[in-house]
Amino acid sequence: MSASQRPPAPNRPVSVLRAFVENGSSGGIVLMLAAALALLVANSPLRDAYSETLHAYVGGLSVLHWINDGLMALFFLLVGLEIKREVLDGQLSTWPRRILPGSAALGGMIGPAVIYLAFNLGEGGHPNGWAIPAATDIAFALGVLSLLGPRVPLTLRVFLTALAIIDDLGAVLIIALFYTASIDVLALAGAGLVVLGLVAMNRLGVLRLLPYLLLGALLWFLVLRSGMHATIAGVVLALTIPLRASPGRPDDAHSPLHRLEHGLQPFVTFLIVPIFGFANAGVSFAGVSVSALADPVPLGIALGLFLGKQVGVFVTAGLVIRAGWADLPMYATWRQLYGISLLCGIGFTMSLFIGLLAFPTDPLLQDEVKIGVFAGSLLSALAGAALLRVSPSPKPRSAPV
Repeated sequence: MSASQRPPAPNRPVSVLRAFVENGSSGGIVLMLAAALALLVANSPLRDAYSETLHAYVGGLSVLHWINDGLMALFFLLVGLEIKREVLDGQLSTWPRRILPGSAALGGMIGPAVIYLAFNLGEGGHPNGWAIPAATDIAFALGVLSLLGPRVPLTLRVFLTALAIIDDLGAVLIIALFYTASIDVLALAGAGLVVLGLVAMNRLGVLRLLPYLLLGALLWFLVLRSGMHATIAGVVLALTIPLRASPGRPDDAHSPLHRLEHGLQPFVTFLIVPIFGFANAGVSFAGVSVSALADPVPLGIALGLFLGKQVGVFVTAGLVIRAGWADLPMYATWRQLYGISLLCGIGFTMSLFIGLLAFPTDPLLQDEVKIGVFAGSLLSALAGAALLRVSPSPKPRSAPV
């Protein structure tokens, strides 16, 4: 029997492992496990080995430095690719699509910063950490949503994803503008020349990824030497990767951006982000009491994430919807929108990252940052999940004719 005459192979069930990996929310679950493991190790007899390993030097940088400045550059590269794709050809491609998540993201960055500063502008406070509670951890938030199943409409998942992408862009700008201590002008000029080369390749229609990645590695080195945080190189590189497979053709799966994004996604989601979480979430609670949460830094972060985020996101989104500039996401209720606003207070990855930049030489404050991030994120996750679990979905509204 020829191949054309053979009956079609029966559909095989997808393995549990493959289904888990292909689920976009699975990364949040892996991150939760990595963070929990870090806490266990940091509060066990292995804590000294854990700390010594992270602070061991390899190639002129500590292991922790390689993770936070090296591996996380790939995380920011993926973030940049997602931002570019969504803005040019996705959920953020038109102004009507941008206004609701964009305004909610802005409110969700301002609210936490105001609350943090309210506790840290006085004597004994540390105002430099104002941006720590400003960003939402999309992997963690979607991981919580995945546990709720179909209770949450797809439109709210899209809203949360778009909001978090804009949130990430805001966090990148904050890092570049406010957490750069000193600048090496020569190295920065070299980085600028590399960026011009990347832009020139894009304009000339170069579609091979290797030249972009080689120049991207050089860009990372020069940005690291310049004094700016090296992860900024990942975002800049992403913005120069072509979205089109060829000039004049619409976006498709064969474009350099899509190929790089799809190649990076599982690597970043299931390796880099969990490694970052494991390396930075380990805080020892030995000698730490509940009263430690009353210190300005952890209190400002915890309340910034839990209260500032929900108020900033929900109030701003509500004002935009009431003004008629945007609609409530289809099939969603106001209660569900409020539940999503609560989940926006999960700030794990980016909050820890900005905390390290805000207090780079103070281990005590870094531990306080972790305590505040854990408390605020946990409260937001539990409250948001509980509210969404008991929120009935409305009947589908008829589509306009």
